[in-house]
Amino acid sequence: MSATKIITGNETAALAAKLCKVQVIAAYPITPQSKIPETLSAYVESGELDAEFVRVESEHSAMGVCISASLVGARVFTATSANGLAYMNEQLHWAAGARVPIVMAVANRGLGAPWTILNDMQDTLSQRDTGWIQLYCKNNQEILDKVIMAFKLSERVLVPTMVCFDGFRLSHTVMPVEVPDQKEVDEFLPPFEPVYEIDPDNPININPVVMTDPLPGPDGELCPSYMGFRRRLQKTLENVLPVYREVGTEFAEKFGRDYSDPLYRYRADDAEILFVAQGSVASEATAATDILRDKGIKIGVLGLNIFRPFPAEDLSNATKNARVLAVFEKGISYGYEGVLCSELKAALFSHNGHRPQVLNFIVGLGGKDLNPGDLVGAIEDVLAKMKEGHEMKTPQWLGSGV
Repeated sequence: MSATKIITGNETAALAAKLCKVQVIAAYPITPQSKIPETLSAYVESGELDAEFVRVESEHSAMGVCISASLVGARVFTATSANGLAYMNEQLHWAAGARVPIVMAVANRGLGAPWTILNDMQDTLSQRDTGWIQLYCKNNQEILDKVIMAFKLSERVLVPTMVCFDGFRLSHTVMPVEVPDQKEVDEFLPPFEPVYEIDPDNPININPVVMTDPLPGPDGELCPSYMGFRRRLQKTLENVLPVYREVGTEFAEKFGRDYSDPLYRYRADDAEILFVAQGSVASEATAATDILRDKGIKIGVLGLNIFRPFPAEDLSNATKNARVLAVFEKGISYGYEGVLCSELKAALFSHNGHRPQVLNFIVGLGGKDLNPGDLVGAIEDVLAKMKEGHEMKTPQWLGSGV
């Protein structure tokens, strides 16, 4: 039977990993995720979790341990933030290329310099091209649920997954979380079965140097070239969304919470204006939508449950009746615009002929407070300027001061 606990996002992530019966944990403390490995270490020390906790000297080493442990068949978990994630960059590419189903919780935090310990999404957005699946969470319940889902998804497709949530805004905030019974989780997530066995009597070569053209292996069969391996990873990621939907449906049948839709939708069906966001920004947009609806404005929310692979067709279909898309995001691709905004434009260009006005708002960098009133004010200002015929330049920065 499930139980409700009032816990922080960090405690939720650690509890989810414990419920998944992870076997190896390697992590290096960095604010605001430090409580995740601390909690897991306590679980291991007390005997509540039968796992190996590997203490390492850096995030780069942590990911190296995770890759090695996963290659030999262990269920592996880690966590990080910000510059720690950036320090892992080389190993992130290696993990995806090695096709290891690692799950990593990322408490999103702004990157230095200058230093900030507070939240934005620049850290994970800057790693979008490493080959990892990226899931985003609006609240602590989603952290627990998506960590559990992430293991099932990763182990089915053999691609690692980041479960991303706002530092401090979720990592340190207590919320009620419905925690499922261990038996239910065991039924949903059986033990990991690796695709090959490490056997000294039958040695295999893992991730050797490959050439530009396929070469025959010991059995005479052609082995992929480097480009062939890259293509296989791309093809797998192109097919992740159907598997994500399957895992989401299975999760809903077992636990009653449904994430099978790659998008979170709120009052979106008849909306002429849509907030597009991910993480806690989507939660703030939900409250702002109710305020604006009371003022007679037909507005709704589309939030992304999954950012990589990008749900381009879903977003394109969900926005085909809107005339304005207001993309609010905690990150930017310097020299152009927000990453989510660019991805959305590409989706619209590729999947239908509808061309709504797409406006980009950069918000909340370095923990700058963002509340529903800020979103309401931004939309009302946009509508007033559009009515007067003003050209809307984007990206716009909300609350940046000097």
